[in-house]
Amino acid sequence: MSDLPATPLLDKTPDPLALRKLAPGELRQLADELRAETISAVSVTGGHLGAGLGVVELTVALHYVFDTPNDRLIWDVGHQAYPHKILTGRRSRIRTLRQGGGLSGFTKRSESEYDPFGAAHSSTSISAALGFAIANKIAGKPGKAIAVIGDGAMSAGMAYEAMNNARDAGNRLVVILNDNDMSIAPPVGGLSAYLARLISSSEYLGLRSLAKRVTRKLSRRVHDAAEKAEEFARGMATGGTLFEELGFYYVGPIDGHNLDHLIPVLENVRDSEQGPILVHVVTKKGKGYAPAEASADKYHGVQKFDVISGKQAAAPAGPPQYQNVFGAQLIKEAERDPTICAITAAMPSGTGLSKFAEAFPERFFDVGIAEQHAVTFAAGLAAQGMRPFAAIYSTFLQRAYDQVVHDVALQNLPVRFAIDRAGLVGADGATHAGSFDVTYLATLPNMVVMAAADEAELVHMTHTAALHDSGPIAVRYPRGNGVGVALPETPERLEIGKGRIVRQGKTVAILSLGTRLEEALKAADRLEAQGLSTTVADLRFAKPLDEELIRRVLTSHEVAVTVEEGAVGGLGAHVLTLASDSGLIDAGLKLRTMRLPDIYQDHDKPELQYREAGLDADGIVDTVLKALRRNSVGVVEGARA
Repeated sequence: MSDLPATPLLDKTPDPLALRKLAPGELRQLADELRAETISAVSVTGGHLGAGLGVVELTVALHYVFDTPNDRLIWDVGHQAYPHKILTGRRSRIRTLRQGGGLSGFTKRSESEYDPFGAAHSSTSISAALGFAIANKIAGKPGKAIAVIGDGAMSAGMAYEAMNNARDAGNRLVVILNDNDMSIAPPVGGLSAYLARLISSSEYLGLRSLAKRVTRKLSRRVHDAAEKAEEFARGMATGGTLFEELGFYYVGPIDGHNLDHLIPVLENVRDSEQGPILVHVVTKKGKGYAPAEASADKYHGVQKFDVISGKQAAAPAGPPQYQNVFGAQLIKEAERDPTICAITAAMPSGTGLSKFAEAFPERFFDVGIAEQHAVTFAAGLAAQGMRPFAAIYSTFLQRAYDQVVHDVALQNLPVRFAIDRAGLVGADGATHAGSFDVTYLATLPNMVVMAAADEAELVHMTHTAALHDSGPIAVRYPRGNGVGVALPETPERLEIGKGRIVRQGKTVAILSLGTRLEEALKAADRLEAQGLSTTVADLRFAKPLDEELIRRVLTSHEVAVTVEEGAVGGLGAHVLTLASDSGLIDAGLKLRTMRLPDIYQDHDKPELQYREAGLDADGIVDTVLKALRRNSVGVVEGARA
């Protein structure tokens, strides 16, 4: 007999086709190895961990039972899909997660045929899965669509909108409700697992179908009464009445970590002629890794860490994070003004509002993953005389754009928007980049849009927003640490629509909006070294523009460049419009606009992303010299040597 250790099952399971060749008794070992591999990988890369650990057994079971990728498996948000990536041919690259050129931290269609739908924002899975299911129905294809959605994502109205329209999908649609906070059902055990297997079995469903056919031949009254009695009995035993009302056949709750429970239920669901079906699975976030289980956030998002101790790498010491600067200043404003309140959409820590919630619990509102509601709720508060701050990530505020337009701006209500994660965000990539907020906000009448150049400016702008009562106002700021300037002891109320000259020159003008100001000043140093006297202005406001400052600068410098951390249609477009309307373009003005490229940039370190976009000091210098028809050493292009 050989003394060599057995080959790990994970080594023999590169994809779901190989997985489905395993014996059922081997799945427990595979799940344990998958959990260990996930922990090992994330300890190297950082990223989302707790959610993935909670669905290890569910991931194994789904790929074992269903015919992926022909059956379409759609993970809501996608931050729990690291185990799924390992099992679907990407194990060799799993330690490139969230790194430049590596795997995405979310599902991505271009990455694998096992990722049929890209995601990173929540509550989209049921709508997308319904689309796949109906397409199969129209084409006469047998494939199923399986949506895995967490209980937190069920707080968004979009999930219910999808479920309300799901009836026509029939048995082609399966929804897995991953309940990892015990927020819907009590703890489950053997009885509930038995009931789940029973009511999902072909025998029960066949008997149920027969009973329906029999009662239909009786009076309508008898048929309806029998149907309600059966639904009530199952609801009393297992819950699920809400989902039944939405047209789903409910199965559960079942233990999401017990493969002996999961496999037979999912097999019954797969083979059922009933549908659509919702399977309620109860899991534990961070399952199987003691440090995660003991942590308050279950290691939802982590830095690199030591696997043995669970100790995360300390973040480098530095200036305070922008979100915390905002949160601290908002507390000061709320101490002064009892009408100030704060709203977040499931991001109290990420938006810096956790301490505000402790200080003013009656004035803090976490509405869940419901940005549309958050904005209109804020509008109602403002209409009744409160001073609400809606603190929402730039990329998530996109989901509430109609509410910003119709419920806030159109009615000129003084809602204050604190727009976190503005600009590029690094490892989270294109799905979380705050690329578009200046463009989609500055186009609206009545809206004031500010962008903080540093943490001191954020203090001033938060104070300014708190005092602004004549309409909606927004302040945008990036993810991460400030630049290290001293915070003011007394905040300044900024004059709306007025910028500031940071550095005075004569030949070149750099008009900056937001935190590119630091790179603009570096560029000015380099231009000065080449004999080009440079003015640097921090415009502060994308709307309203400081028209007097801009006209003066454009008419007194040989070339002007606008620089912003946003997409086309933002500051540069508004400055160009002003120049055109003022007739400055006709006067031979050399004006260039610098902005993010018209692409969705992949994840990488933020400084590398901005370098790729040309929005660093080198890019600014290059743009100026090209406008002046000079090369990098100051020689006029086309001149003889």
